[in-house]
Amino acid sequence: MKKIRMTTPLVEMDGDEMTRILWKMIKDELILPFVDLKTEYYDLGLPEREKTRDRVTVESAEATKKYGVAVKCATITPNRQRVEEYNLTEMWKSPNGTIRAILDGTVFRAPILINSIRPAVRNWKKPITIARHAYGDVYKATEYRVPCPGKAELVFTDAAGHETFRQTVYDFECPGVLQGSYNKDNSIRSFAHSCFKYALQTKQDLWFSSKDTISKQYDQTFKLIFQEIYDADYKAEFEKAGITYFYTLIDDAVARVIRSEGGFIWACKNYDGDVMSDMVSTAFGSLAMMTSVLVSPDGKYEYEAAHGTVTKHYYRYLKGEQTSTNPMATIYAWTGAFRKRGELDGLPDLVAFADTLEAACIDTLQAGIMTKDLVSLVVPGTNVAAVNSLEFIRAIRGRLEQRLA
Repeated sequence: MKKIRMTTPLVEMDGDEMTRILWKMIKDELILPFVDLKTEYYDLGLPEREKTRDRVTVESAEATKKYGVAVKCATITPNRQRVEEYNLTEMWKSPNGTIRAILDGTVFRAPILINSIRPAVRNWKKPITIARHAYGDVYKATEYRVPCPGKAELVFTDAAGHETFRQTVYDFECPGVLQGSYNKDNSIRSFAHSCFKYALQTKQDLWFSSKDTISKQYDQTFKLIFQEIYDADYKAEFEKAGITYFYTLIDDAVARVIRSEGGFIWACKNYDGDVMSDMVSTAFGSLAMMTSVLVSPDGKYEYEAAHGTVTKHYYRYLKGEQTSTNPMATIYAWTGAFRKRGELDGLPDLVAFADTLEAACIDTLQAGIMTKDLVSLVVPGTNVAAVNSLEFIRAIRGRLEQRLA
């Protein structure tokens, strides 16, 4: 068959361990036979990050700013054990964190639903998308282990060198722990714009939650900036689109989410979004069935799987064992990138291919062909066949070919 053409390259970011193996399987079986693939390739595997002193991560983010759409494989964020395992000269930063900072992006995560796996929350019928402000909070905090009694103070000195604020945090009468978090108005504004734009693009209601009744400066700043931007820039568009925005406290939001039917975007601060995205993905079924896209305020997109590199499966793979690793979220990273590339470049065939590949994935799962992680989640009485990763991908290919024919 004639391959589907592309005009502008995707930025392709390869990754680590088992997901790197899946990456090649997906390209060989589901993409290269059907698409005249054009990518600008960056190897974000840990050995290449070590070799380039992480310059490759920065270059991939800059390329995303240039071309507008990227697709990323899962990558290792090294800890001390990984430094020793990979003989690293430095504990390199999270590639996701570096890319988010350069793009000033917001992460949107949503579950992939199939009929044979029902959410643990029985009234959830539609996906819940978590929008995570991927900046600041505890992830950028300064911490100190207090060794003895003493006074901890919060001090601010302005750019001219004048001390303009000093307040006692706590008079420690014994050892303890201290943490200082921060955020920036311009980052919060970018977060808000990304959320409002994505809600309009996907035609979903937008919820935002924090704890401004307790955090009367930090969390309230988020609340006020969101409301200001909504009123000034998006209220009329939301009303025209028939969607809503509202703010509520984080504890009230949790209660509302559990009682809802889903079908909305839930915007959260950094830590809240980190926790709630895992809660939502698990309640819907599996982290391996969770899509993720980083969206910048100026309309740059980076698609990836929400999960990690599946290290345990990789060690088994290195021993020559067959693994049943779920590739769904990684496949959807590719389809999300193809769809957006097709929309931006006016290539309906590329958009249609993304839709068709996703439909072939769902067809395969609905037929009961799935990786082992999903078998225990299906509705009792469903006939299922647990297969390894390559068998699953090839089953998808068979249904993709049928649909394309």
